[in-house]
Amino acid sequence: MIVCLDSGNTRVKWGVHDGTAWLAQGAVAQADIAQLAGLPGKWPRPDKVMLANVAGPQVASRLAEQLAPWRPCLQEIRPSARAGGVSNCYRSPERLGVDRWCALVGARALHAGAALVVMAGTATTIDTLAADGCFAGGDILPGIGLMRRSLAQGTAALPLAAGGYDPLPRCTEDAIVSGILEAQAGAVERVFTRLAGPDRICLISGGHAGEIAEHLSIPFRLVPNLPLEGLRQLAAGA
Repeated sequence: MIVCLDSGNTRVKWGVHDGTAWLAQGAVAQADIAQLAGLPGKWPRPDKVMLANVAGPQVASRLAEQLAPWRPCLQEIRPSARAGGVSNCYRSPERLGVDRWCALVGARALHAGAALVVMAGTATTIDTLAADGCFAGGDILPGIGLMRRSLAQGTAALPLAAGGYDPLPRCTEDAIVSGILEAQAGAVERVFTRLAGPDRICLISGGHAGEIAEHLSIPFRLVPNLPLEGLRQLAAGA
């Protein structure tokens, strides 16, 4: 059994895999990490506990404390030059965000051709994975929530919008939400045009993935918790 943990800026996503299928998955807010202390009591000791953490060393320490019975098999993953069929062509491979790295490895396991790997969370990352498994590079932009808050905080008249999407918005709240979604989907589609391959696809994951995917006009697949799939592949030595 393998336990995978993806510790992001907002939430910690977790999954338990028995080598054949996911037995359970869940998520807790960073402020509620103490809830993870119950996992060792619900599941037998795993062979490996795989951690991808972008939230800093203090969070990593807190996670280790909550999972103390599993600490001997806890392994914190770092990006490498190559793993899971992916070649990391970042200028400094070790500086690639580990969540992006795990998502790329997970994407390679799910799709053998060219893929655009999109993680839509606190930030939106748009990474290009060539058909030969080379991660060629990628973009980072503020996520949907950050865009909404930046407009509310940086202007005198614009609210923290709770509007909806409209192709021709006729109120300020709808205009803000529609503009943000157009920007997110437009960035994804623009990068997709540079992706080569007859079976190219966009694999999109993260808390805001559904909101963006609804407005995409390119081939896409929604993949829940893509970094967890990458962690599972890394645990298996793929």
